[in-house]
Amino acid sequence: MDTSDLVAAPGWHATLPTAGSDVPATPTGARGGLRSLLSATLVTGGLTELAWVGAHALLYPLGARTEQLRPDGRYRPGVQPPAVRALFADDPLAARIPVVLVHGLVDNRSVFTVMRRSLRRRGFAQVCTWNYSPLLRDVESAAAALGAHIEEICQETGHERVHVVGHSLGGLVARYLVQRLGGDRRVESLVTLGTPHGGTLWAHMLPTSLVRQLRPGSRLLRELAEPAPGCRTPVTAVYSDMDQMLVPSRVGRCDHPDLQVRNVLVRGVGHMSLPIHRAVVDEVAATLAGRRTVPAGNHPASDSTAVA
Repeated sequence: MDTSDLVAAPGWHATLPTAGSDVPATPTGARGGLRSLLSATLVTGGLTELAWVGAHALLYPLGARTEQLRPDGRYRPGVQPPAVRALFADDPLAARIPVVLVHGLVDNRSVFTVMRRSLRRRGFAQVCTWNYSPLLRDVESAAAALGAHIEEICQETGHERVHVVGHSLGGLVARYLVQRLGGDRRVESLVTLGTPHGGTLWAHMLPTSLVRQLRPGSRLLRELAEPAPGCRTPVTAVYSDMDQMLVPSRVGRCDHPDLQVRNVLVRGVGHMSLPIHRAVVDEVAATLAGRRTVPAGNHPASDSTAVA
């Protein structure tokens, strides 16, 4: 494992894991303070989740229609603050690659209200969202529709590839596209937020055809576990230890021997709060800017990153 992948806040140290384990982030100092710290983290995360769910409910009607991609010339690295220019120092052209945000189940683009604005402020010039029908019946048809939408974006912008960020089910839709439908030809990188790559036990609560696909061991998940040689799209799977929709939380990891994967663990962040959490947005921006890389052939089971 490359220890350069570990991310920790000042005053913290990362304990190297054994193969297959997550990277725990623990504060320097007495262990006695860990319990109170975790309690504060859980309380803060819970309050943030409740506040954002309320705000999102108000924003939801405004996100009913798919947003059109409108490049904005004001958002260029050359006219941004030093911190933004530094983000694209290695590859200034990365700021121009279109970014497509894909929402989760029974949701719409309003969940990305904060992330969309934050990515544009960080210098990404072409950020748009994509809505799929709330009456969606299966992941496969949504993935095909996403592929068609990405083709339209490439034709409109002249770019051959795009970045995709998927929240919850949106991440699974995008993964199916790149892994099973040849979407890796168009998707430069994929970031998933709170996506049930391993299914979730909550999926046993509803008998709909789509939700059944999210059950652990479903036909869809078995298909995604099949070999995927030559898949060119690197995947960053961000998951939280406080995600109430992913049970158990480790199902948010993407573990596939043929994929280039980084699994990023965040602590104390609720499912709906992932797209608005500052550390998550920073991680997404750094990944899309090319500042987070995964060597070809990396085995995901030994590659976890902790973001405090």
